[in-house]
Amino acid sequence: MVSDKDLLAYDYKNDFPLLANMDVAYLDNAATAQRPLCVIEAERDFYLKHNANPLRGLYQLAMEATDDYEDARAAVQKFINAKYFEEIIFTRNTTESLNLVAYSYALHNLQPGDEIVTTIMEHHSNMLPWRMAAAQTGAVVKYIECAADGSITDEALTQAITPRTKIVAMAQVSNVLGRLNPVEKAIELAHKVGAVAVIDAAQSAPHMAIDVQKLDADFLAFSGHKMMGPMGIGVLYGKKNLLDAMPPFMSGGEMISMVSRDGQEYAPLPHKFEAGTVNAGAAAGLHAAIDYINSIGFDVIEAREAALTKLTFEGMRQIEGVRIIGAPDVENHKGIITFTIDGVHPHDIAAILDADGVNIRAGNHCAQPLLDHLCTGATARVSLAFYNDEADVRRLLDSLKTIRERMGYGR
Repeated sequence: MVSDKDLLAYDYKNDFPLLANMDVAYLDNAATAQRPLCVIEAERDFYLKHNANPLRGLYQLAMEATDDYEDARAAVQKFINAKYFEEIIFTRNTTESLNLVAYSYALHNLQPGDEIVTTIMEHHSNMLPWRMAAAQTGAVVKYIECAADGSITDEALTQAITPRTKIVAMAQVSNVLGRLNPVEKAIELAHKVGAVAVIDAAQSAPHMAIDVQKLDADFLAFSGHKMMGPMGIGVLYGKKNLLDAMPPFMSGGEMISMVSRDGQEYAPLPHKFEAGTVNAGAAAGLHAAIDYINSIGFDVIEAREAALTKLTFEGMRQIEGVRIIGAPDVENHKGIITFTIDGVHPHDIAAILDADGVNIRAGNHCAQPLLDHLCTGATARVSLAFYNDEADVRRLLDSLKTIRERMGYGR
């Protein structure tokens, strides 16, 4: 059995130029990840060697740009085990992917009185699009409430998902609590009543293997930038039969096969949902990020992040005045630990840590309904990635131990 010490021995920071060249403990990985050199070089290489408008030109550069773009799509398909190449739609990010489903599926399939079931712990990006769809169609949004530890029971799911349910939307991992949600059960119950299941995988795709066929999710969304790819590239997976039946999200160039004065024919999947010039450079970078993740393996990534989370969690519990939000056991914090410090505003916590070279997040984390439900205001959040190390954790803990004293509370 490999010890935590052995798991943390390898220094992955050498793969990341920013981390290798800056004296900082970067612990805001749930907001965005750092980029390894291979990702930076892949995007740079596209613009240096293959820059042309993909999918349009018949000259060599344009065909190379098209190959780079579609090779990235194939890499994503394999990464999440989608059945069909056409089921992978490139967007800007998770937010755009979820809005695409809300506009192109929900608005055209919901009727007055239909129900959209989601949870109180969702990121605003997996909440506000459904409110928009409900407001425009007469449907109703229902929230499943979690316990104080972030858990959602099968009973709560069963009570919420009824024959009136048409959409079930849930994050696989909470961006505030780090809780792994029962998405498998939610999908099963959704399908029993004829509803579709939409999974927000923004906080899970970078940290655990996802098999969309095994999950049987109808739609699944994630962002490139959270999994070490470039900003400005995201993914929507959708089952082919659903995507085929949906109208385009946006209209313009490349999403059509024919336009006349009086009509148009839409391009086949996946291009029907990719209007305009695509972000091919970022797609090349995302491809490189997937290759990098695969070279390490999710077995190593998950084990290393679990060891780092345990070290952080146990250290924080020993510090007077620190209150961890969510589950009392470390196993239910998937690399994310949200907390408060008695008498200290989270913004002050983040500012003091920043002065000590530690980067964390402070605020409502785009999840205000959850924080209201948990009867707390703003919080501070530590989020870890496999390339963090024991030194980052020690630096965090050493700084946390001093915060109340530095804010005038004494030793």
